[in-house]
Amino acid sequence: MDLDHARALWSELAGVPVEFTSPTAVVTAPGSRLCPPGWAGIVRIGDAAVVTAPHARGAEALRAAVRELASAELVDPVRLGVALSGTGAPVLDVLGPATLSYLDRDAFVPALPEGAGTTVERAAPGDPALTALLAGAGKGDADESGLDEITSPAFLLREAAGGSAAEDGDGAGNRPGDVVSAAGYVTWPRSVAHVCVLVAPHRRGRRLAGIVASAAVSHALDAGLLPQWRARPYPSRRVATALGFRELGAQLSVRI
Repeated sequence: MDLDHARALWSELAGVPVEFTSPTAVVTAPGSRLCPPGWAGIVRIGDAAVVTAPHARGAEALRAAVRELASAELVDPVRLGVALSGTGAPVLDVLGPATLSYLDRDAFVPALPEGAGTTVERAAPGDPALTALLAGAGKGDADESGLDEITSPAFLLREAAGGSAAEDGDGAGNRPGDVVSAAGYVTWPRSVAHVCVLVAPHRRGRRLAGIVASAAVSHALDAGLLPQWRARPYPSRRVATALGFRELGAQLSVRI
């Protein structure tokens, strides 16, 4: 079951023994991979969550918050911030929340290329064309995509001269032959494939993300991996849903 598989993944990433239980478990885990170093991490999968704190003082404050909040409220930055405000460990910064979605092979709905100019190419991670796409997207979007960390092949879609990948363009941005969208995945513990996708800024809203993501997801499924899609913006969540992903939880990181 995807729920159990996802919980096993995040329990391992906590870095210390912890399980998804009710009431929510809070552990001190300075090396937790649920969040950036020095932050607290909260992951909810289904109706249960786990919480990691960077130090004992933070863990004590988070345990007080856990007593007040349901698991779904723990990944709500406003509700969590209110609960922590009186503990002596207020929230100083927030990352997320992001939804966590997973995909069974039986639920997969491939997004097939349509028409000329939508042939997906396969390249090695770090291919110069992928590097150029990341550079053109800007540091924020490039870092958010995670494509510089993929362990899978990169799946690329190029701008076409008069083809569907370029239609309705405004004349700005990419030239024919440039890569306008890419996807791949990072192999995580527990045989999970963390999917990474990026579309050139001038070519968003043209369903290109689904085409390259579909190729990456198909590759992951053929390798016996469980595809995972983590998303904050709604358009990214919409792409995942169209491919058959099911939202099982959410992730929130806070600096306290």
